[in-house]
Amino acid sequence: MSLTVLDPGLYSLLVDGGRPSTRHLGVPLGGAADRAAFSLANGLVGNSPSAVALEITMSGPTLRAEHPTACVLFGAPFQSAIANKSRLPVGLSFTLDAGEVLKIGGTPTGVRAYFCVAGGFDTPELLGSRTAFEPIQVDQILTCRESKIGGRSLPFVSPSLEKIPHLNDVDEHTLRVVPGPQYDWFLDERQFFLNEYEVLPASNRMGIRLRGEKLERRPGEMISEPVAPGAVQVTNDGQLIILGVDGQTIGGYPKIAHVVRADLDRLAQIRPGTKLHFVQDVDDHAYLAAQERDAAIREWLTRLNVTSW
Repeated sequence: MSLTVLDPGLYSLLVDGGRPSTRHLGVPLGGAADRAAFSLANGLVGNSPSAVALEITMSGPTLRAEHPTACVLFGAPFQSAIANKSRLPVGLSFTLDAGEVLKIGGTPTGVRAYFCVAGGFDTPELLGSRTAFEPIQVDQILTCRESKIGGRSLPFVSPSLEKIPHLNDVDEHTLRVVPGPQYDWFLDERQFFLNEYEVLPASNRMGIRLRGEKLERRPGEMISEPVAPGAVQVTNDGQLIILGVDGQTIGGYPKIAHVVRADLDRLAQIRPGTKLHFVQDVDDHAYLAAQERDAAIREWLTRLNVTSW
């Protein structure tokens, strides 16, 4: 019982909730880069929020069903279609029948979406997680159970492909941050907030590389110390890297800021070429924003759980 990979797409990775308990071993957090989209996608097919899903990046895979399979693709609005049939609506669950071929193309906005099947994908567990370390390959078999589903979607998903469902109203070109532990190392901290930064193509799950006016700091080196996803590091040439879910656990670059938890999922959807600004938040407001976002996600998961399908 499975799906067969005919084309793996650009970078399609099997993910779950990651490995939060292994960072002391030097193993990155990993797991889904956009945890909200991942959880809601699972909810749409009746799964637990952390069931194994396929994370699609920029350009998706082509998959053939070997048996009826309840599916959904949710996150950035990727175009997808069943071969010889019309295009599938964005964010709507559907059944892929035996022998049918699903083609997932590109997305006009955002970067990642999650392809979920009822019951999740069956993958081996390693270090407490089922997240893979390598993307899927041609002819790989993605094991899952036989299932069927009717059409279900969420009301805030834009059918016009204009919006990624981030459950907040923050400007897509703005990231909220709190000052980092080395914030006072920089000769003019205000420059960090005044600069406009461009997202570089070299960005990936490890980190988002930015280009902007060089940030000057006082001379000296720092001892490497723990880092976490969302840390805004300043390299020796004065440029920025925002650590992602696959970022290292220890770093030696000074951290001028840290992206607030409510905006961490948005890092997964920032496309190369995007122009970004940072705005300073305060600890209390950042905490409340994260609580409100978590509550909104839990509410939608509860609604999905109690809705018959």
